[in-house]
Amino acid sequence: MTDLETRIAQGRGDEPADLVLRGGTVWDLVTDTHVPGDVAICGDTIVGIGGSYEGRSIVDVTGMTLVPGFIDTHLHIESSLVTPFEFDRCVTPLGVTTAICDPHEIANVIGTDGIRYFQQASQHTLMDIRVQLSSCVPSTDMETAGARIEAADLRPVMGHPSGIGLAEFMNYPGVIHRDPAAIAKLQLFEGGHIDGHCPLLSGHDLNAYVAAGIRTEHEATTAEEAREKLQKGMRVLIREGSVSKDLHALQPLLSLTTAPYMGLCTDDRNPLDIGEEGHLNFMVSELIRLGTPPLAAYRAASLSGAEAFSLKDRGQVAPGRRADIVALSDVDACTVEMVFAGGVRVCEAAFATRGHVAPVGRNSVKAPRVTADSFRATANRENTDVIGIVEGKIITEHLHETVPILDGDKRPDPARDLVRIAVIERHGKNGNIATGFVRGFGLRAGAIASTVCHDHHNIACVGVDYADMALAANRLSEIEGGFVVARAGKVLAELPLPVAGLMSLAPFEEVRHALEDLRAAAKSLGVTLNEPFLQLAFLALPVIPALKITDRGMVDVTRFQLIG
Repeated sequence: MTDLETRIAQGRGDEPADLVLRGGTVWDLVTDTHVPGDVAICGDTIVGIGGSYEGRSIVDVTGMTLVPGFIDTHLHIESSLVTPFEFDRCVTPLGVTTAICDPHEIANVIGTDGIRYFQQASQHTLMDIRVQLSSCVPSTDMETAGARIEAADLRPVMGHPSGIGLAEFMNYPGVIHRDPAAIAKLQLFEGGHIDGHCPLLSGHDLNAYVAAGIRTEHEATTAEEAREKLQKGMRVLIREGSVSKDLHALQPLLSLTTAPYMGLCTDDRNPLDIGEEGHLNFMVSELIRLGTPPLAAYRAASLSGAEAFSLKDRGQVAPGRRADIVALSDVDACTVEMVFAGGVRVCEAAFATRGHVAPVGRNSVKAPRVTADSFRATANRENTDVIGIVEGKIITEHLHETVPILDGDKRPDPARDLVRIAVIERHGKNGNIATGFVRGFGLRAGAIASTVCHDHHNIACVGVDYADMALAANRLSEIEGGFVVARAGKVLAELPLPVAGLMSLAPFEEVRHALEDLRAAAKSLGVTLNEPFLQLAFLALPVIPALKITDRGMVDVTRFQLIG
């Protein structure tokens, strides 16, 4: 028989199913009903629910509630600091069976070779990794990235089975002001799926942006902002990452009425937070704890995401759908007991059968060697622009402080929580070094440096001691990128990220332990932020208001221009 005939035969019960889940109850998210009985699976497809089935293999799920696998509707796997294979090991057991990723972090370092790496990896993972094509590499012309991707560069990587469409279009001014390069990319994907990224955009500007055919938005940070974007036809993706935490702000908007048009995403979430809290399972339980109807929370975590991205083969435990199933022992707490991804029971034995793709982007850190003097902030005016961190957000404040000039330098002032921030170009293009001030770290000694620096991924460094800043920055070149914490001339903790300066080659458990050491080292410097490393990374992203810094200087994002 053909595969089609086999599915039909197993669904009818004329032949034993390849796999039967017995003893559980299917929660149908369309009708909000509970269907007792077996679930029959043929290969990677559900072929029957309810009643009784015979199976070549039977798994006991007695007493469990079966829901569709969770869909992370927007994330950058690189920001988990591990390879796609380790990300698979880390979050698929938590119920995430589909991850819609934008590999623009690695693309900013090594171009379309980074996209191809993710496309190849997607063919081997248990979870279904869908690879959107990065739209903004670099995100703007106000930074130096390792690569540039234009519309002509995207055409050769289109058509891969993992693809859905064009990833988040961060250059929203380029869209609304009809920049030719932006228009060329939009036209290439016209009629297809295009992801959005337009923080704080509203009114006629938002109308123009959505009129370009852009369908989703994960940057809404208030219920009012999200409501307007829903009204204008966008699917709003509630984000809860390691830095960007919008779930509490948007939760009141998620209801049985809006759930079909809202999804869940993490954007950037590292193994430390995943280990301590969870992933989408944490978001679902937290939404329910805050009063969201469980049906709305689970729809947003699965069916609504599938519909938003036209993934018609998933999002419901029903015949003909991909066999992505999460078995829960507690619905309200979203306690995951068992996961099936494409009909495969998720376990270490299954992970061991996967294929492999060689890592890319090695030896990518080509930064100039710096000294303490590299971080002096020469100036002739005391009025100073300061980046103000808003913890739990990647939006920043544009502050103004008076900083005295001593010996031609504006020095850090820990007593006022004014510390030096610097960005060092690390792709071997020009050796730029820009410096400024930031408030919000609580840093009182030493320095922190990182090559995870959105989206150009140059070296970002904060500190109150220039010599320690130089030590930390130079150490990054020696370990092929990563995170470094230094104090009093010594490296206190570090995490090498040799894959494009973004991802570790170690198991996610080792990365988690290293992050624990780094967090403790950062706190020993006085840092008060819960996640200082990714918070630092976003201070260099010039498409998120209000004030940021790149290797070319401070950026007034509201006016979309360099200010020095």
